[in-house]
Amino acid sequence: MKVRIWGCRGSLSTPGAETVRYGGNTSCIEVHTSRGALVVLDAGTGVRPLGEALAAEPPAELDLLLTHLHLDHIEGLGFFAPLFNPECTVRIWGPRPVGGPLAELVATYLSPPFFPVPFERFPASISFTEISEDTWQIDDLRVATVPVCHPGSTVGYRLSQNGNSLAYIPDNEPALDRGSGLAVAGDADVLFHDAQFTDAEYADRVGWGHSALSDFVTYLAEAAPARAVMFHHDPAHSDAQLEGMLAEVQAAADGHAVELAHEGLELELGSR
Repeated sequence: MKVRIWGCRGSLSTPGAETVRYGGNTSCIEVHTSRGALVVLDAGTGVRPLGEALAAEPPAELDLLLTHLHLDHIEGLGFFAPLFNPECTVRIWGPRPVGGPLAELVATYLSPPFFPVPFERFPASISFTEISEDTWQIDDLRVATVPVCHPGSTVGYRLSQNGNSLAYIPDNEPALDRGSGLAVAGDADVLFHDAQFTDAEYADRVGWGHSALSDFVTYLAEAAPARAVMFHHDPAHSDAQLEGMLAEVQAAADGHAVELAHEGLELELGSR
């Protein structure tokens, strides 16, 4: 698997001089399998530059895995170039939202008055599949998903191929459910996990669905990934603040390999 981050900010896109090192686009990760399948994790604002990068060799098909329908995870969807390609098949997967069918709510968001182009006018061939606690295949990639602790219907993903695994849990509040998402996070080669708040910030934000740094450290001890990536950076946190948070986690993480997510970060998971 080849992996690239296109967006790792949480809650609200945050461009500016204070966020240039780690990026201001919201959640989006690109995954290419060893046999050429394209999987996209979430469609925050980072999905727009991903679509532009794909324009040189437009994909014939791709799978878009949504963790949930909060705007920071779908707000780039209407600017994703493959949706405007009539020769592209886009399969969208995600949990059934509280307010109705997945397809219906995405179409509502991508239609007036919220978006200028009605959803039915996107020329790509688009399908939707609702998932909860499921396992399925995308070519030779095994996808597993479980619900996680976050307001509304939200899931985490584990992608496995050739003995390697990537876990993606961008929104999770383990303080309220200690085992949340561990079924997909456990022993992953790479874990992307929510690390949005300092402990002081979290004290006033219990129930918002995100992780404090001390809870992130505890989660690492339980999940035991080979490599952990702090994800879903708060829009109020500058590059310097994020680096301070990383230093705090590394000092407490008892030898775990931990780093900050940043736009452009590329990983390659080879065969074991």
